[in-house]
Amino acid sequence: HEYGGEVERHHAMSRIDTTFAKLKQQQRKALIPFITAGDPSQPLTVPLLHGLVAAGADVLELGVPFSDPMADGPTIQRASERALRNGMTLRGVLAMVAEFRKQDSATPVVLMGYGNPIEAMGWEIFAQRCEEVGVDGVLTVDFPPEESHEAFEHLQRHKIAPIFLLAPTTNDARIQQVAKLARGYVYYVSLKGVTGAGSIDLSAIEEKLPQLRKYIELPIGVGFGIRDAATAKAVSKLCDGVVVGSRIVQEIENSSEINVVANVTKLVRELRLAIDN
Repeated sequence: HEYGGEVERHHAMSRIDTTFAKLKQQQRKALIPFITAGDPSQPLTVPLLHGLVAAGADVLELGVPFSDPMADGPTIQRASERALRNGMTLRGVLAMVAEFRKQDSATPVVLMGYGNPIEAMGWEIFAQRCEEVGVDGVLTVDFPPEESHEAFEHLQRHKIAPIFLLAPTTNDARIQQVAKLARGYVYYVSLKGVTGAGSIDLSAIEEKLPQLRKYIELPIGVGFGIRDAATAKAVSKLCDGVVVGSRIVQEIENSSEINVVANVTKLVRELRLAIDN
């Protein structure tokens, strides 16, 4: 790898690297589900995470609820609102990861959210806590690479992968910049718009990926708008991982607390089967 020896030594295989390496060996693709921490309730989040893993999830994206989630469509916005009403905080999310790690020391966990709650805690304390509880990566939607040097230094020092979004509109210079900073995997947003928006254009993804691959050696996950097993399967052929968020959060919204874990597990198992088929 071209990232200098210092970082290389620092990042002896992380959980994320190990997971993708194993999948590559098996010629399989990663299934990366997203849920919002604290939705439908705080006590159900960790059981949901374990359910996702049991159903075949490879990497977990755990949303940190925020009052103004500008990259998210109505489904995930509502999840954030429910979680905040349930008293969910960034500290609470970190405590959940610690709880999850008591039973699962292998599955990578990526925190996904916005810069504000982290800024309020302070990046240094946040990065340190992430390392302590076993967070593997952090994706802050509203922190572009240009703005983030200090933040990423803290993450790297604590062996946390900074994970970036790339979009259909991202140009070569930006892709190169992300390629330098990114660790773990890169998240390609398959459409212009918010999460859970319109339908995916597979040919557009197919056209864009070679441009990304020119600069990015890391695995590439694709998300935003993958709503069913057939789409998940089709997208998985084009990249290294499939991210499914709104569809899972919708399932949570439409379930009762009694059957939510079973319903989500069933949905994720269907996605897993489709991708592996």
